[in-house]
Amino acid sequence: MRNQLTDGMIHKKYYEQICEKVKQDPFGRFLGIKLVEVGAGTATAELDVTADMLNAHGTTHGAVVFALADFVFAVASNSYGKTSVALSMNIGYLAASYEGTRLRATAVEESRTNRTSWYRIRVESDQGTVAILDALAYRKNEYFIPMEQPE
Repeated sequence: MRNQLTDGMIHKKYYEQICEKVKQDPFGRFLGIKLVEVGAGTATAELDVTADMLNAHGTTHGAVVFALADFVFAVASNSYGKTSVALSMNIGYLAASYEGTRLRATAVEESRTNRTSWYRIRVESDQGTVAILDALAYRKNEYFIPMEQPE
């Protein structure tokens, strides 16, 4: 069956199983990241910044911003049920955020081949863009969801 289905068809057919799997991210749950939306090659999630997430200057720690971006990158790149892992990420921090801020990250697929996929990720608050990332994923042969086999 998988040889006959496109990535988009797999995403649609196995959407619930894919979402259930990506929601099980232990680190994302630890940080309180809430998955808002999953599309074919896209993902959006939110995080409320707490006092424990601040750096010595009283602004959101860069690692927290990166972790939120990495989470949506992982969800978007795995949204077709095919195991994908990060090869590289490049982040630009554009503005600070503070305790009480709700950060929203969105990953959008820019390019996809059988082996790699490229994403643009924006992390934003009500005050504007906090960070922009470019990310490259390696797409393995394996699917992380049980799929029907051809008859």
